[in-house]
Parts: sequence; structure tokens; C-alpha cells
Amino acid sequence: MAAAVAMRSGSSDGGGGSGGYGGGMDTGKYVRYTPEQVEALERVYAECPKPSSARRQQLLRECPILSNIEPKQIKVWFQNRRCRDKQRKESSRLQAVNRKLTAMNKLLMEENERLQKQASQLIHENAYLKQQLQHPSLANDASCESNVNSPQNLRDLSNPSGLLSIAEETLTEFLSKATGTAIDWVQMPGMKPGPDSFGIVAISHGCRGVAARACGLVNLEPTKIVEILKDRPSWFRDCRSLEVFTMFPAGNGGTIELVCMQMYAPTTLVPARDFWTLRYTTTTEDGSLVVCERSLSGSGGGQITPSQQFVRAEMLPSGYLVRPCDGGGSIVHIVDHLDLDAWSVPEVLRPLYESSRVVAQKMTTAALRHIRQIAQESSGEIVYPMGRQPAVLRTFSQRLSRGFNDAISGFNDDGWSVMGGDGIDDVVIACNSKKIRSYSNPSAFGAPGGIICAKASMLLQSVPPAVLIRFLREHRSEWADYNFDVYSASALKTSPCSLPGLRPMRFSGSQIIPLAHTVENEEVLEVIRLEGQSLTHEQGLLSRDIHLLQLCTGIDEKSMGSCFQLVFAPIDELFPDDAPLISSGFRVIPLDIKTDGVPSGRTLDLASSLEVNSTTQQPSANASQDDCNQRSVLAIAFQFPYETHLQDSVATMARQYVRSIVSAVQRVSMAISPTRSGLSTGHKIISGFPEAATLVRWICQSYLYHLGIELVPRSDDAGESLLRMFWDHQDAVLCCSFKEKPVFTFANQMGLDMLETTLIALQDLSLDKIFDEPGRKALYAEIPKLMEQGYAYLPAGVCLSGMGRHISYDQAIAWKVLGEDSSNVHCLAFCFVNWSFV
Repeated sequence: MAAAVAMRSGSSDGGGGSGGYGGGMDTGKYVRYTPEQVEALERVYAECPKPSSARRQQLLRECPILSNIEPKQIKVWFQNRRCRDKQRKESSRLQAVNRKLTAMNKLLMEENERLQKQASQLIHENAYLKQQLQHPSLANDASCESNVNSPQNLRDLSNPSGLLSIAEETLTEFLSKATGTAIDWVQMPGMKPGPDSFGIVAISHGCRGVAARACGLVNLEPTKIVEILKDRPSWFRDCRSLEVFTMFPAGNGGTIELVCMQMYAPTTLVPARDFWTLRYTTTTEDGSLVVCERSLSGSGGGQITPSQQFVRAEMLPSGYLVRPCDGGGSIVHIVDHLDLDAWSVPEVLRPLYESSRVVAQKMTTAALRHIRQIAQESSGEIVYPMGRQPAVLRTFSQRLSRGFNDAISGFNDDGWSVMGGDGIDDVVIACNSKKIRSYSNPSAFGAPGGIICAKASMLLQSVPPAVLIRFLREHRSEWADYNFDVYSASALKTSPCSLPGLRPMRFSGSQIIPLAHTVENEEVLEVIRLEGQSLTHEQGLLSRDIHLLQLCTGIDEKSMGSCFQLVFAPIDELFPDDAPLISSGFRVIPLDIKTDGVPSGRTLDLASSLEVNSTTQQPSANASQDDCNQRSVLAIAFQFPYETHLQDSVATMARQYVRSIVSAVQRVSMAISPTRSGLSTGHKIISGFPEAATLVRWICQSYLYHLGIELVPRSDDAGESLLRMFWDHQDAVLCCSFKEKPVFTFANQMGLDMLETTLIALQDLSLDKIFDEPGRKALYAEIPKLMEQGYAYLPAGVCLSGMGRHISYDQAIAWKVLGEDSSNVHCLAFCFVNWSFV
């Protein structure tokens, strides 16, 4: 390197004063920078790439070696230095894009070559079949020849030479699937290849079992990719365990392994699967790494027989082909080919085992996404909050998912045993006394005991899975009981647990704190802070916040996953890396997967379902038909710690709680179902109550009957026009049941806004909950007048919303709503005038 750097004014190499940067200076003047001067400027640039004029003046005063440089030249040096930085970053970005396009072009050329070979093969087969039809005698000769060349009997798996022969055959068959025409591959709907896609994804058409293939560019070395992919439990969420029983070397530095893999059951309605396979790792002549695998059958080899909780499935030749790329990184080919024995499950659930798309989404693309995620984390492209390392957050996601899968499957060798029921088989109760002892820090729990799991499965019709999961995530108060969250979180404390209800609490709000997400947002990890306050006078307004670690899958609008999940577990507010996690949650699995891959973008606001003929209720005819015909299965599992002497009480509590959640999910499903989303389609707000249009007509007629004035103009109208006017009324109108403890049943838009709730959650609010002590006294004082004359005026006061916020109102009017015969009181109605949040 030269001792001095000569820079002409305005040049892109560094100093200069003209050329658009330093106008007015001598364009022929050279500025010579010594290495010491460049070093001093670089130090300042590292701290502040764009120093102010005052900072540059300070630099000249503090650095005598820059005394011969004019202030304007210093300014131009920083301008040029920033320009070079920008050019360097842009050049690096373009090089990365170029490498990706080159690799993608290579993949597309290989795919094109494969399709050409497949077309040629089909032409030859077509010609051969024509020849057979014209000369039937040739068909008999061919059949005799096929009998002569029939495969030999199964070899003894205990013989290493026999295993090596199987391994070589597996390698040949796998490569013919990964890069050849052994399977008729078709592009997976909704997964178009391109510069912005993560790879090329194809699924099988017309072959035995189900198969999927993916290939893409990953910025990792081949050996690292193979190491990650062979550790299947780290990325395949349905993999319970993978155990290598035997391993011995093969030729070319390869290895042969005998592997037993167990998978979780997706729901409580089907048994789990397991595989007994041979896995062969080797290097090809062109330097590519190959890991291929297939199921074993026959005698010998220490084959393991499936247990009663597993069904033995078959893995046809599958694996990974990893080629080093010239520009860095690797080109990865992944093939999964399975026969999952679909005939062993109920017919309604067979699509889960007969769909190649399910295999592509759960295994093939999951593997490719996982190694791409690790590649981006290794390169520093992804930075997570709270200073957490990516591996730690990834471990939290895996532990949450694994805990939920353990609860759904309930394997006996994990310590689970089914408890007796109450005569109704809708909810399964299982207990596990080993669960707490298996944690790394069992002392984090209180007294000795175990885990109670209450689980259930149900079939959903015409319910978009992504919409349901997003609703359960964003409207937790509509299905969850805060006291149960308090009880589960108390297991993390050293004090003994107490049953819910002993310390009544009120849920007052929640906050979602994002932690991490995958590259394409198919998974989101977050912390939920539930804000609670005690209702007892002794504890006053003592804060009882609860923190939940939550994993969401499939909530993104563009999600095309085969599984939509909301899994959570209470966690200590310090968020330790080794925190014990007791997972609970929901899983929705579509049974009729759309072929177009277009996600449903329906609104989550249940109140919008009342807006008759609104623009949000006018999807395309095809999309509406797809939603109406869609079926899915919902699995629910909730786990509760218990102390030994409280086992039966906790089991009863868990069963009742899960039943209440099932009921809430059914109400939510009815509300968000496209077939029941609007009142114009005849949707009933509450089972057993009249339709909304009829109820609104009774409300308005009763108001006119008692008070002599109309609640809305033209209240003698009927149908949708009256419903719309009532829905858009400027004051909050709410209805509650005419019982000893009135519960809200219906409201207009302003009423829902005032109580900060929706039509579903409204049913969980009672009349006395929204009034403070003075408000309740005023209400009780007017009840005799309300019963006698049919209406009453309440003075101005303050009430509470469903979220605990204070609301002021100028006046409230209460009246009895009469039915058709005007003698039967159907419910009570309240109108809050000029309300606002305090």
C-alpha cells in the first residue's frame, strides 16, 4: 500500500472538492492523504458516518495531522466515503441476487431436462402400448419375460452385505426421484418458483403412497446441512423420537444406520405412526452429499415390532441430495415418499394420510425452511429482541410444540394413563405423575404431584382455520378463564397451588410482546402478559399479572400450512432459558385443502357479521363456496399441575373447563362461518332466541309502547331496514335476560363498542358486573318502578366495560321488551345516552 493516497477533487475514490461535492474549489488541486490521516478519518467515520459541521471543526482541532486539510475537503471525504459504502453494499446485494438467480436457473434447467425425459418416456410408452394393441401375442411374451426377471426374495437384514445392497438400491431409486422421472411430479399449487421464492416444490401424481419434493439454494456448507437434516426431531415437529440402533461403515466413507422413528398423532382420534428404516449416507462422484432412507421388511436386523399405540408405516426411498454451489452455499434436493396406511384411520380423517400436499407442508418444505432459517440466523440477517440467541428461541418453540404433542398423544411410556370419566366421553382425562419429575428443574414446582390433561377433538364444518386461530389469539377473554391461568402459573411458584375460585380475580387486559418469527412468518413466538386484579377486599387492587409463552402457527394471511396452532404455557416473568413449560392450546387441521392456495381474509370482528349487505360480506362466489365446503378437525388439550391430594378435584375442574372451552369454540365457529356470517342468511344470534330482526322489532315496539316515542324512525318497519337502523343507532342499546341474575344477550354496534366486547363475549357479562356500587344502588332503587310501569330512567353515572375501563353516561333508560302477545316479558333493554370512556 502506498504511503500516501492521492485523491483528485470530486473523484469517486475519496478526497476531492468539485465534481458536484466541493463546488468553488480548484478542480486541478490534488489532496494527498497520509496513512495516518486516513486512519484518523476512518475512526471518526466508524463512530459517525455523517458528522456535522461542528464535529468536523472539532476533528481538525483535535487532530494536528489533519491541519493541512481544508474543512470543505473533509466534508467531501466523508461524502465520498459514504458513497463507496453504499456502492459496496449494493454490489454485495446484487452479487447475492445473482448467485440466487444462477442457482435457480440451474434448478429450472434440471427440471426442464427432467420434464423432457418424462415426455420422451411417455411417447415411447404410448408407442409400445399401441404396438401391444396391434399385436396381442407380444404381450404374452412380455409377461413371460417379466416373470423371469422378478425380484428375488427378501434378503437377511442381519447380513452387512445384504444391507449394503439394499442401501445401493435405495440410493439409485432416491436419485431417480430427486433428479429423474421415477415419479410424475406436478408443481404444488400456490408455490410458484421465482427469485423471491424459497425453492421449487412439487407433489406426486398417481403414485403409490404420498410423495413431495423440494429444492432450493441455502447459504450453508453441505456437511452442515446434512447434519441438521439428519437430526429430524429438531425441525420436524411431528417427530417424537429418532433412535439409531446400529451403525457401520460403508464404501466411499459412507455409513449405514438402522433407525427407528416415532411420530406423534395429529389428533386424539387416530393412533401414532412409527418407521423402521435403513439410512445410507454417502458421497457421489461429483462431490454431492446424499442421505437416503427406506423402510426395512423381512427377518433379522433386530427389527422392532410396533407397540399398541403405534401403527407401522412405510417409508419408500426418500432423502436429501446436497450439492455444493460454485458461488457459495449449497443446492438442496429433498424427497419424502411415505405410505401412512390410511385405511387404519376413520374415513373422515383419511385426507390427512392420503394428501401429498400435507406431506409437502409438514415435512418437505418444513425441512427446507428450517435450514434457510438457520442460514439467515448464522449470517446475522435476523436480530431478535431481548438479547436472546436464535437457538434459545428456537428451543422454546420446539419445547412448546413437543409438550402439546405429548399431551395429545398421551403415550404410556411417557407416564400417561387415562382416568375414569363421568359417563360422557366428550373429554378425555389423563394423568402423568412422571411429567414434573422429568423437568430439568422440578423444584420450580410446589408440592409433589403431577399433570392432569383434559383433551378433546371435534369436527368443524365451514370454519376457516386461520380465522379461527387468529380469533382465539386476539380475543382470549372470550374463551379463557383468567383464574385458570392464575392456577396454572401458580405451579411455577414455590407456594402450594390452590383451586380456581379460592382467590377470585378479574381479567383487565392483555399485551402481546413479540419475540421471534420464522423467515416467512409461518410461526410466531411471543409473550402474552395478562393483566389481572384481585376482587377481594383484603387484597385490594393487588396486581396479579400472568405471563404466557405462546407459539402461533398459520396466523399469517399468506399462510398455506397444513396445521394451524395456538399453543401456550405459563412462564416466569424473568423468562429463564430452562423454564419448565406445561403446554396447552388448540390445533386445527384442514381436511379439505384448497387447490388454489388463496388464504381467507375474513374479518375477525364478529360484530361485522351483523352488517347486512356490507362490502365485507361479498366475497367471490368461488371463495365463498370453498369456505362453505371446507372441513377441518380441531384438537384441544389443556394441562394442569396437581398436588397428590387434589388429583380428583383438579380432574373434575379440568373436564368442566375444557367443556366450557369447547362450547365457546362452537359459538365462535358459528359466528365466523361463511355460511352463517350474516343475519341475511338466517343466522340466529343465540340458540333458542328469535332471530335478530324479530328481536329488534320487539325492542322498538316495546320502547314505543312504554315511553310513547320511537327509538328509531319508522319503528313500525320490519326486516333488514329496521335492523340496520337499530344497528347504527347513536346510543348504546343492550338487552339482558329477564332472570334473577340478568345476563347480556344482544346489543347494537354502539353497545358492543361501549362494553369493548363482541356478540359472543357479550353472553359472559352479567348486568351487575358493568355497574359500580353507586350504579348498582341506583339500579336496584328503580327496579320496582320498572316492574310496575314497564320502564325507568336511571340518573347519570359510571359503569365498567368488559375490559374494566370506566364509562360515563348522561342518562340510562331501562324498559321491558314484550313478545308477540304483549303480555309475556321476553327480556330487559337498556339504552345508555351520550356515553364516553373516562
